[in-house]
Amino acid sequence: MSRLILGPFNRVEGDLEVQLEVTDGRVTEARVNAPMFRGFELILNGRDPMDALSIAPRICGICSVAQSVAAAKALADASGVVVPPNGVHAINLMLACENFADHLTHFYLFFMPDFTRAVYAARPWFREAERCFAALAGSTSNGGLRSRAALAARARWFELIGTLGGKWPHTGAVLPGGTSRAIETTERIRLLARVREMRAFLEQTLFGTALEEVATLDSLAALQRWRARAAGSDMALFLDLAEATQLTNLGPGPGRYLSYGAYARFEGGHALARGVWDAALQQGLPLDPTQISEDARHAWYAESTSAQALHPMVGLTQPEPDKPGAYSWNKAPRLGSQVVETGAIARQLVDGQPLIRAAVLAHGGTVYTRVLARLLEMARILPLMEQWLLALQPHAPFHAVQALPEQAQGIGLTEAARGALGHWLRIENGRIAHYQIVAPTSWNFSPRDAAGTPGALEAALVGARLDDAIGGAGGQSVAVQHIVRSFDPCMVCTVH
Repeated sequence: MSRLILGPFNRVEGDLEVQLEVTDGRVTEARVNAPMFRGFELILNGRDPMDALSIAPRICGICSVAQSVAAAKALADASGVVVPPNGVHAINLMLACENFADHLTHFYLFFMPDFTRAVYAARPWFREAERCFAALAGSTSNGGLRSRAALAARARWFELIGTLGGKWPHTGAVLPGGTSRAIETTERIRLLARVREMRAFLEQTLFGTALEEVATLDSLAALQRWRARAAGSDMALFLDLAEATQLTNLGPGPGRYLSYGAYARFEGGHALARGVWDAALQQGLPLDPTQISEDARHAWYAESTSAQALHPMVGLTQPEPDKPGAYSWNKAPRLGSQVVETGAIARQLVDGQPLIRAAVLAHGGTVYTRVLARLLEMARILPLMEQWLLALQPHAPFHAVQALPEQAQGIGLTEAARGALGHWLRIENGRIAHYQIVAPTSWNFSPRDAAGTPGALEAALVGARLDDAIGGAGGQSVAVQHIVRSFDPCMVCTVH
């Protein structure tokens, strides 16, 4: 048996280190280390509650709208304010814009470039992968042509948040009662033009067919028929590469999936449902947020006097960097003491998307199904954005004024691109007395808990090969890279 330490990983937001135990060229055990402490939960304590709207988004430069929405929801829960319909639609548009851009960036700039590594050079599809997805290396490079096109489309796409929220990242437009920025009719027309420009990119380049055709794929057989029609599209090329490299068998997840529900409806509920999906039972379960806890046994934090995992409303953030047995600045979130996975795959499973449920039934929650779920989610998000833009009512309010009580508590649950994001706060004497955050990558990249149960990524890495045929010399396993990137980690959110 040998021990390898891989890290820091490139093309990852923040710092990540993975320690692997390897026997006969296969991973037998993994430990995932988030090696940076940032302390936002401590920074927020003692401040005016509204300061959370300025401080929490600074946790991350790519998930800042999601952090804003979670903070605003927690404050809204504490105050009891009701957001008017225009405010609901505008917040959904900003959050969807950011989540969509993260999916686009993940596919073209983070995940697909791994197929252009030297270990794959002898494969018949390598030159095409290199032409489309090679990591960008300056204006003289002939590779990565599709990635360059996606990057240009992404830059124009963010004009939506520029109009809706004033700037990105760290917009100040998201408030507990809605948004501070009213959208005029002429602005709505310009926003629709941007959305339809992105629709054209997706339909011509990524999918090669209408979005609605992709979004309504309902079986693996339907996917194969679509694949034949869409040959030459980037999603069809991904399916080819996934089949050639057996991504369907790589990086199996825990089989339980959590979604807080994405994109609130004014009349109640969410555009993408809230709940838990149990792959073994093949059924959805209701979400009970009181069952959420954070286990600090293997994290560099002090534990409660009872050494029990704590609900975030009473959680502790007391750094203990010399703690024996700890190996990460990430706590271990659990739902009813069980490991769950979050992200687009969880949202699509909980919402009942039939193709993703069929793919998980056939292959499990693997590298293949995680990426497929993100692609399908993009096809579903953009038509929703068109609906929200058309639903904006001229001259109707976008914001309702709220007054925060001197004593209150609130919970803000939302869905970032990478999954379930929650903020828990308590207000005492008009100041923040307690603030806890559980980010999506906290769930997926958690360390072991007190029972010794590994987190989702730690378990997914077991069985990955590191030999030359799959991973290249020196332990630089492309299989490990595929697995890690399939979760799309955002480590700066993890070490908030």
